[in-house]
Amino acid sequence: MKLGRHAFGDDEALMMAIVNRTPDSFFDKGATWAEDAAFARVAEVVAQGAEIVDIGGIKAAPGVEISAAEEKARVVDFVARVRDSYPGLVISVDTWRAEVGAAVCAAGADVLNDAWGGADPELVDVAAEYDAAIICTHTGGVTPRTRPYRIDYDDVVAAAIADTVAYASRALSAGVARESIVIDPAHDFGKNTFHSLEITRRLDEMVATGWPVLVSLSNKDFVGETLGREVGDRLLGTLAATSVCALAGARIYRVHQVPETRQTVDMVWSIAGRRPPLRAIRGLQ
Repeated sequence: MKLGRHAFGDDEALMMAIVNRTPDSFFDKGATWAEDAAFARVAEVVAQGAEIVDIGGIKAAPGVEISAAEEKARVVDFVARVRDSYPGLVISVDTWRAEVGAAVCAAGADVLNDAWGGADPELVDVAAEYDAAIICTHTGGVTPRTRPYRIDYDDVVAAAIADTVAYASRALSAGVARESIVIDPAHDFGKNTFHSLEITRRLDEMVATGWPVLVSLSNKDFVGETLGREVGDRLLGTLAATSVCALAGARIYRVHQVPETRQTVDMVWSIAGRRPPLRAIRGLQ
């Protein structure tokens, strides 16, 4: 897998730490809205071992309209600052707009994380032009920054596979390198809780497509609704869902809590035989 200027082996599971440049993010409530606070968050997650930071300038939920110009003002210079300070870090930007994608790639971003399933068809052309990676998500065709309402699928997993693989094929045709294309079932996006649970249970079917799979499970509503937990009390449920996805073979984990997710994924990958223990002396000496 190649993410911009960075390459990773098939035996590596990657942590993508969330860094919000928004005043109204659902989890941290704007804690990293100020640039210096966001930069401190980058330093923290790098120290915790995150290989990727995912920088976003608009929260996914409905809210105040944010123009492309405002989105760029929130993220472009920040990307350049992070790139200058952390040359070995993979920088992802959560955007669906080609105009923003081009600006952040010029500033040093490696990945365009399109959470809205190709709403702007020119985003793949930007990724190709800048030799950037792209995350291809499934949203059921919902409009960006809207919540699903009574959305229905004959088979949500089949729909997620069909749409993400089609998006990946469009990216490939546009000139994005095959090793720089990742698919994401996009838990909660265009889905109700039953859909997200089924996606989790059957994630191995997405992995079987051969495209590397990213999952964004961290503190999502499907976890909260399943367990009856508010946003600040969803870590255990998140880690349970993470374990299932890790066993299925997901490669990238978009998270708020890096150390807890890293230990969970490493343990599951070791159980699955994909990762050796760091030390194995019990019964041997």
